[in-house]
Amino acid sequence: MSGEIIVIKQVEWSENPLGSQQVVEFEPEVRSQQLQRTENQVAPAPVEDLEEEDVELNPPANPNRSVVESVGAIPNQLYERLGLTMPRWLLWIMTVVIGIILSGLLVSTLALWTPLWSNLDRTDEDLGTNTKDEVKIPLPGELWSKLSQYNLSRPMNILIMGIEPVSGTVDGSPESFAGKSDTMLLVRLNPSEKSVRVLSIPRDTMIAIPEKGEKGLTKVSDANAQGGPVLAARVVSRTLNNAPIDRYIRISTSGLRQLVDQLGGVEVFVPQSMEYKDSSSRLSINLVSGWQTLNGEQAEQFVRFREPGLGDLPRVQRQQALTAALLQRLNSPTVLPRLPQLTRLMRKYFDTNLKMEEMMALVNFGLNLDRDNFQMTVLPGTFSRFSKDPDSYWLNMTGQQSLLNDYVGVNVPGLKPDMRQVPNLKIAIQNASNQPQLTEKVIAYLKQKGFTNIYKVPDWPDTQRQTQIVVQKGNRRVGVDLQKVLGLGQIEVAAIGDLESDLTIRIGKDWK
Repeated sequence: MSGEIIVIKQVEWSENPLGSQQVVEFEPEVRSQQLQRTENQVAPAPVEDLEEEDVELNPPANPNRSVVESVGAIPNQLYERLGLTMPRWLLWIMTVVIGIILSGLLVSTLALWTPLWSNLDRTDEDLGTNTKDEVKIPLPGELWSKLSQYNLSRPMNILIMGIEPVSGTVDGSPESFAGKSDTMLLVRLNPSEKSVRVLSIPRDTMIAIPEKGEKGLTKVSDANAQGGPVLAARVVSRTLNNAPIDRYIRISTSGLRQLVDQLGGVEVFVPQSMEYKDSSSRLSINLVSGWQTLNGEQAEQFVRFREPGLGDLPRVQRQQALTAALLQRLNSPTVLPRLPQLTRLMRKYFDTNLKMEEMMALVNFGLNLDRDNFQMTVLPGTFSRFSKDPDSYWLNMTGQQSLLNDYVGVNVPGLKPDMRQVPNLKIAIQNASNQPQLTEKVIAYLKQKGFTNIYKVPDWPDTQRQTQIVVQKGNRRVGVDLQKVLGLGQIEVAAIGDLESDLTIRIGKDWK
């Protein structure tokens, strides 16, 4: 172990000159070895000096003879001993070629016994070697075996962006992350509440670039392309009343595909058939409806498909469905042993300022997360009917104090929370029981209970055994209140219900 420490210190000393006080910290043994190597360095003898009469068949008496000189004499000794008639230069070429072949075989053999995950591609900061008192650097396997020791100490906001492909770039290169953000999520992890809140930001949300004033009004998806993750985080923070954004993660489309494939696919429900082809962007989508396990390429198609005339919100719903499916897959016991490989994959296809220890703390936090404490919603707003671009999405934060507090961690003075009681909320009724008569039965029951803003929507194509209460706007409290009225229902806090509703009731077979 002491030999390993000596090597590390020598490399740091040669690459980073130290001050006089730091030189004292080197041990005498190390200094003496360095001095001895310096004195023993001997330049290699020229080839023409190695004639027959100069070759010594016995070991040299001089112990300080250079290694290079000794090895250089071997081919000439073989040449004379074997009585070869080939030219001397040809023997040298054959020696070099054979040496390269043997070295390749040695490297290949070592590769078979070396773990896929190693320290070689990790930075000093990741390894924790930035302190001079560090004695032993734990290997990644040791780190992951001690996963439970890494915990979040305070709330953290992370901006996650799925980046559109950039033509002509290499996957994982800095240039490949310079495109527009096709997906944008602000994730808040709160260790005191043991909760995760995911706020989806539609890509067509109108924002202002700070340096450009009124002329800087553009869509939030352009921010990354114009100024990278720093500008994207800046405009999102400003839009949400200077919400703190601690870290960012940018994911390339290749990264999403690789992640899903490494997990063995994800199981999601595709609500409708999806077909689309764009030769310019080389995007081809062909998915059938129903429950299925999507591979990486299909998962990319699922989240990128966009229906004409409906804006970005249906795609946001699918992004949230895939996010929930990924989290469920990550919680599988079969995935835990793959975490080191998944982290290595992230380092190639993900661009992030998360440190290794923070990644492990996030994974540990997710593994111990209760399902009810994982909640999602979408940034509230409306599509403009008067804009030249009908897909432009304009924020409407009226009555959204609770949302900002829970999902972002900020309080806006003068902004009141939505205090409407459940009977006054807008509730969509969606039949998922395969029993058509239940729709009118539920509507009649709710009207009897004093509900006034109720409407029905097309049936959900996936037959469900249990009634589901989808909290569309992110406030779990109203879902609990509705559950008390119905006497049943599984609460799902996510923006996956009817887009116009506050709550969506998906009637299951358990409704009598």
